[in-house]
Amino acid sequence: MIILLAGLPGTGKTTLAEQLSARTGGVVLNKDDIRAQVFPGPTTNYTTEQDDLVMKHVLEIAASLIDVHPNLPIFLDGRPFARKYQIDDVLQAAAAMNQPWRILLCICSEESARKRLARDRGHPAANRDFTLYCNLKVVFEEIIEPHAVIDTDQPQEVCLVQALAALGLP
Repeated sequence: MIILLAGLPGTGKTTLAEQLSARTGGVVLNKDDIRAQVFPGPTTNYTTEQDDLVMKHVLEIAASLIDVHPNLPIFLDGRPFARKYQIDDVLQAAAAMNQPWRILLCICSEESARKRLARDRGHPAANRDFTLYCNLKVVFEEIIEPHAVIDTDQPQEVCLVQALAALGLP
């Protein structure tokens, strides 16, 4: 199963992805971590083109994992999936892999996101701050595909239980 974690920066996507992966034995493929390896230091430019290229490779990695482990839950993290085409690319890849997909949309209060972003300075995406949050909030397109909304202002265990239920996973 391909699980796409959508949401603005600071809404808890990575925390939820890591908890879900630990609970299910799945794998988290984080675009930001992979980009930092492929485009280190000054070669990182945070453009849409670079993000799209890295996501293309993330999806290739997912396909390779699925070839060997067809029942492996794969959690796609590190991208807000603010644009419809970004979600469409993942859903097309999931179809090509013969994999079901799910979308988890992480939300939280603006104040929670601001606090999380301020204290999370070790993140591999150096452009990840409250300004990015505000800029993406303006252009974030409504997700029209079926999805579950997880309000990460709730306790982490509540979020985890809700996400597992939405995924139909134990």
